[in-house]
Amino acid sequence: MKIFLNGKLVPEKSAKISVFDHGLLYGDGVFEGIRAYNGRVFTLDEHIDRLYDSATAIALEIPVTKAQMSRNVVRTCKANGIKDGYVRLIVTRGVGGLGLNPYLCEKPQIIVIASAIQLYPLKNYRNGLKLITVGTRRNIPEAVNPRIKSLNYLNNVLAKIEAINSGVLEAIMLNSEGYVAEATGDNVFAVRGKTIATPPPWCGALEGITRNVVMDLAAKSGYTIKEDVISRYDLYTADEVFLTGTAAEIIGVVDLDKRQIGDGKPGPVTRSLSKAFSKYANETGTQIV
Repeated sequence: MKIFLNGKLVPEKSAKISVFDHGLLYGDGVFEGIRAYNGRVFTLDEHIDRLYDSATAIALEIPVTKAQMSRNVVRTCKANGIKDGYVRLIVTRGVGGLGLNPYLCEKPQIIVIASAIQLYPLKNYRNGLKLITVGTRRNIPEAVNPRIKSLNYLNNVLAKIEAINSGVLEAIMLNSEGYVAEATGDNVFAVRGKTIATPPPWCGALEGITRNVVMDLAAKSGYTIKEDVISRYDLYTADEVFLTGTAAEIIGVVDLDKRQIGDGKPGPVTRSLSKAFSKYANETGTQIV
């Protein structure tokens, strides 16, 4: 495997960073998870825009242009023969001292990894996921804004630990007011009739790229889409619940906190949107050449 590291493609074993990098020491940096389908990088421009927005929010100046960064991603995919796969794009603060001061760090480091990923077993896409609500609350926007896709994912990791220890693969995280924010790594949708609702970003959800694509596809299919405050009650009583994410794509939820969702199977809306998303993802994107 070839890793893109600060302008060069290097063998995986040679891709090394300093132990004094603030990305390692403090989770000080930003990242994007990006998918490739059918020889194309999916929604690359949207991911690059979000990366730079996250960097701006933490006062991190990325030392290359957006166009250069896009070329870095495509170049790494090509070097690894990626046609269908997953890209992890990382920008760290760079090498600094043991203190917190980010302005003492050297030039930010740019890392691109192109490989494969399978977030959930295939059987869960057929049969759906069972979830729990965890006690770990989502970071409040006034602390670490969830819209910043930073390297510090400890909040999500703690929630994931609760889920796994309870025997499930994923969990619902609530915000400080007790409303649904998101899953540990995915956005949440609730279906009731012809209306599909999802929490707005200000409720503690990352504004997911896949989330936005699915909202557009659903609207084109005739559904009413709304961003709204959602409680656990709304999920318990929904016709369908599904999650979206770059790695997860679209996956149905069939049980939450021992409450069966709908008929206990991924519903027709989830299945139709999944099919529409797959078609769209395989027909669009930035060509890997």
